[in-house]
Amino acid sequence: MFFIPSQLEVLLLNLSLLEFQLHLSNMEFHLFHIITFLMLVLVGTNAAMLPPQLYWQSMLPNSPMPKAFTNLLHPAGYWSKEKARDASNGGLDVGVRKGYEGGGTYLNDEKIIPLIYFYPIPIPLNESQIQLDDKQNVTLFFLKKDLHHGTKLNLQFKETTSNNNGTKFLPREVANSIPFSSNKMENILNKFSIKEGSKEAEIVKRTISECEANGIKGEEKLCVTSLESMVDFTISKLGNNVEAVSTEVDKNSNGLQQYVIAKGVKKLGEKNKTIVCHKENYPYAVFYCHKTDSTEVYSVPLEGVDGNMVKTIAVCHTDTSEWNPKHLAFYVLKVQPGTVPICHILPQDHVVWVSK
Repeated sequence: MFFIPSQLEVLLLNLSLLEFQLHLSNMEFHLFHIITFLMLVLVGTNAAMLPPQLYWQSMLPNSPMPKAFTNLLHPAGYWSKEKARDASNGGLDVGVRKGYEGGGTYLNDEKIIPLIYFYPIPIPLNESQIQLDDKQNVTLFFLKKDLHHGTKLNLQFKETTSNNNGTKFLPREVANSIPFSSNKMENILNKFSIKEGSKEAEIVKRTISECEANGIKGEEKLCVTSLESMVDFTISKLGNNVEAVSTEVDKNSNGLQQYVIAKGVKKLGEKNKTIVCHKENYPYAVFYCHKTDSTEVYSVPLEGVDGNMVKTIAVCHTDTSEWNPKHLAFYVLKVQPGTVPICHILPQDHVVWVSK
């Protein structure tokens, strides 16, 4: 089995007893080196085996895990070495599913805007695919000047829970054993028993294509295939004094409805240095993460006409000069690239990392 909390607790207890004994022997100096050595052994031999949630705790002990991530974890004890090995060797039961969905904007339970338009990669707007209807009046984007108490937004929220039949995180050692490259497409489709030419095959190809595309100028991006890889990417860019935040929904809204920004809008993080991670459509949890220094993050409480309160996260892009001129935001707001800051409410299965 994976290295589990009870074993970790035993190790820490043994270290505490050792500290007490050595203290009695006036050997504090040697204690430091002994503990350092033991912890290095612990990390070196067990880091790759830690379940995602324990790896998080070991790397980010002061950062709570947001609901967007806890919903994507397998139950404790789900993964064993044997199951991980079987998955790596081509086993079908690796915690993936077909008919998968990533984030996006919904209208009456139908996704009308794919997540691709929530980050500024240079892919042109395909109006025939989006089929926007002005009568629907969904608030896809809004201007930063409207981010204040009293502003009305038309939105729909769908509750997400750990029991939803959605894609889950794979342990890093399993995810790393599965190809994730356009050069290995046949292998990938075969591994998940996906037929070439099917809708699911097109989703897989599109996701990998987006991940392999070049980012915009000034952006550092990476598609992460495990929670552990996301943690490592975040720490490498922002350090470990960070917080992960996401929109949290306790119950479904009654279809598309009007929400009002309540009092308590609060800016999060420092120096506008953030990493935004968008959940992709894929057989298991994959996130498109990108770091930019021109993004502001806000905690925004919303109150619906039905009385439903939602704790949302708003992301505001202060510099859109490098965005594709055909990006959906410019079409919706009728503005030009680089002229005004543009904001949007983060879908609840996407996450923003901010420096504390």
